[in-house]
Amino acid sequence: CGHGRSGRGAGAERRHWALSAGVARTTGPDTWLPLSRLRSTPLTLTHTHPATVNMRGQKETLRVLGIFGTLLVTVNALYSASDDVVELSQSDFNNEVIQSDELWLVEFYAPWCGHCQSLAPEWKKAASALKGIVKIGAVDADKHQSLGGQYGVQGFPTIKIFGLNKNKPDDYNGARSAQGITDAALNSLRSIVRDRLGGKSSSSSGKKSSDSKSDKKAVIELTDDTFDANVIGSSDIWMVEFYAPWCGHCKRLEPEWAEAAIEINEQTGGKVKLAAVDATANQMLAGRYGVRGYPSIKIFHKDEDAPVDYEGGRSKSDFVARALEMFAESSPAPELQEITDEDVLKKTCDDHQLCVVAVLPHILDTGASGRNDYLNIMKAMANKYKKKFWGWLWTEGGAQTELEDSLGIGGFGYPAMAAINARKMKYALLKGSFSEQGINEFLRELSYGRGSTSPVKGAAFPNINMVDPWDGKDGQLPIEEDIDLSDVDLDDYDKDEL
Repeated sequence: CGHGRSGRGAGAERRHWALSAGVARTTGPDTWLPLSRLRSTPLTLTHTHPATVNMRGQKETLRVLGIFGTLLVTVNALYSASDDVVELSQSDFNNEVIQSDELWLVEFYAPWCGHCQSLAPEWKKAASALKGIVKIGAVDADKHQSLGGQYGVQGFPTIKIFGLNKNKPDDYNGARSAQGITDAALNSLRSIVRDRLGGKSSSSSGKKSSDSKSDKKAVIELTDDTFDANVIGSSDIWMVEFYAPWCGHCKRLEPEWAEAAIEINEQTGGKVKLAAVDATANQMLAGRYGVRGYPSIKIFHKDEDAPVDYEGGRSKSDFVARALEMFAESSPAPELQEITDEDVLKKTCDDHQLCVVAVLPHILDTGASGRNDYLNIMKAMANKYKKKFWGWLWTEGGAQTELEDSLGIGGFGYPAMAAINARKMKYALLKGSFSEQGINEFLRELSYGRGSTSPVKGAAFPNINMVDPWDGKDGQLPIEEDIDLSDVDLDDYDKDEL
């Protein structure tokens, strides 16, 4: 972290900056600002000691004059080229991991995640110990969100073991120490050896099939008669190539398209399909979709009113990457949980960059219908922002009074909403309407690093009451006990007492 002042003369504007993992924060109005925004704009920060920070393009350099020498500031990365940990991305993951015969342990992390920062030195130590034996990789899932979504990553760090069957990695849930990691790696290695001795072979979707007929079968041939029944209204995503048999570009594309179809089918469970249409024999389809050249690739999805033209690269890896990105985008929204005990709150907020907490009116004020309306708004927003890997929670007003007090919610009434950064123990409050539009504006500002924040009272989560989960029904008024007044002589109240 660093801090400094902008401007040195009298009357100059002064703002303090604090740099942390991926975020710049000013102490002017207290806001979080992604460093990606700083990189796009020349910026000079001056420390009280002679120091200058110049950030231009992708370079982040801190030059400290005098006795401080020269330092290099790396804000985002947990791993560097000098480590034995292999940094992986969406573009090279299939080639490095899926097509490999080697055992891989891959950590999906986020640079801002405190648990990931704690794991990093142990992960590096394990990578050095296993060098030449087992591959140790890392994926910045905050940057490569579609890759994290493909493997169901919902919290950080998540560790997957890619063994004999690369298409079905195992979760690692052992100790977060170098010893625990290396033990698990060696156990997996022994398991692979036993399976190979028993006749099992590696299942890697990236391997080329020697049977060209099976390659072609993975690509679904469509015609004027079969297209609508298969594609239109389907819950699956379809990537359709319109080709001509005489077209040289189409012939060169065919093996790439066929191999991509096999891998995509295996990795998405058939949720993304690759198909082909002979546009010269099925001119009705070609005309309907305005096909003028070959090959033309169009993407069909039920959420789109019209097909979208595919304009990416023409290699197998390009097709796979686009398919997996669409598959991740169509994955389920994160779960919306009720705060029923301390574990629910802490796990959700500790495992995510932000946790969004709603405090809803009492069930007697809204009934089941009104409450479900609020919950449906939250679910819609959770789905809209699912690639952010945020946690989503709710509680009933009055059920967690200490939490409400720590977030300053009491004065705003119900429903209310706060977005909490558990690592910084800071929160931002929804000041607009509790509606899709109001919440969307609130969350969009946060995602851009804007919006005012406040510290959580006490700099820690308060005690959380254990409550029964809502049963989905209307509330019931408490039953009042009838009082029998038949034995009371009311005439006595008319007498004066001395």
